[in-house]
Amino acid sequence: MTQTREPILLLSGAGLPVWIWDQVREELAASHPTVVAERPRHDRASLTEYAAAALDSAPWERFAIVAHSSGGPVAAEIVTLAPDRVGAFLAVTAVVPKPGRSFVTSMPLPNRLVLSLVMRLAGTRPPDAAIRRGVAGRVDTETADRIVTEFKPESVRLYRDAPQGGGFPERRGYLSTSQDAALPIGLQQRFARNLDTSWNESLDSGHLPMLEAPAALARRIENFLARRPG
Repeated sequence: MTQTREPILLLSGAGLPVWIWDQVREELAASHPTVVAERPRHDRASLTEYAAAALDSAPWERFAIVAHSSGGPVAAEIVTLAPDRVGAFLAVTAVVPKPGRSFVTSMPLPNRLVLSLVMRLAGTRPPDAAIRRGVAGRVDTETADRIVTEFKPESVRLYRDAPQGGGFPERRGYLSTSQDAALPIGLQQRFARNLDTSWNESLDSGHLPMLEAPAALARRIENFLARRPG
């Protein structure tokens, strides 16, 4: 009988639909139960409400988190709310703020000023062309069209609220993507340092490795979760 390993709560980047994880979940199905975290259902939700909605999605007492992009701050808040439930954390080209910092204030100048102004004037849904160039820059045209069509604006507080504190579990890692137009490799390396982890690997992918290289991403997740402290 196959031994089932620890379950995984998948946290998506901002605006992205649940189906982006389908192929990775299929790759992991034999050994790791998975679920994609739900989001709050109102447009002024706080970061804490994002974390609470994600926790409500997890049917297990204890689990690992794999967080993509803006899922990083949500994961940090989950650990604050329920530290005993999170056994491991893997950031996948994710924003990992320093304590007291938000998604926005984790960005370098002048990016944070531009991002803050754009959200104030135009909201949190990027223009279609920006989604195609950045987040969906390396997927096929049909998939990019679907992402643009289904992209959902998030609460501004996802970006402006800072996680309340608390440390990540001992088992933590960072998986960077070397061809990422949405979160450049230099920023990813900064966030990996913020996470202070000894497990750091990379994929030759853009911002959506779950669509560009699902089998490779699944193997990296498995390899990370197979490691134990010490």
